[in-house]
Amino acid sequence: MTPRRVSKRIVVDRLGMIDSLLRRIRALPLSSLEVFLADPKNAGAAESYLRRSLEALLDIGRHILAKGFGIPVSEYKAIATALKQEDVLTEEEARILFIMAGYRNRLVHFYYEVSDDELHRICVHELGDIEHIADAYRRWLKQHPDKVE
Repeated sequence: MTPRRVSKRIVVDRLGMIDSLLRRIRALPLSSLEVFLADPKNAGAAESYLRRSLEALLDIGRHILAKGFGIPVSEYKAIATALKQEDVLTEEEARILFIMAGYRNRLVHFYYEVSDDELHRICVHELGDIEHIADAYRRWLKQHPDKVE
């Protein structure tokens, strides 16, 4: 695969989608577990918004690797490792993305193990990790205009 240029439009569109999905999560009734569980639709919405946010984050990483470096990656966890190797992400950011890739896989393949309580906890306490990686992508775009179209 030959490196070309990363599409700024694709990255910015996905980052906007992530921002929108995180706003939707934060608009859910998260003040307490009891309030969150009062309507079963809340957990379904939270799961969907969270999974889609993670997939968009990983898709951005895959796009940067494929277009910016000519590196095809098929496994979600491998995206984090390759982004670290190419200095797109720091060691800590890659560790966070690796964990999020595993969680995305859990949401998709082991959905029956993910409890509504767990979704609530993640929506209350862990969304900052998604924002952190999104900001890392923004930082990389600014620092590497030569790799962006």
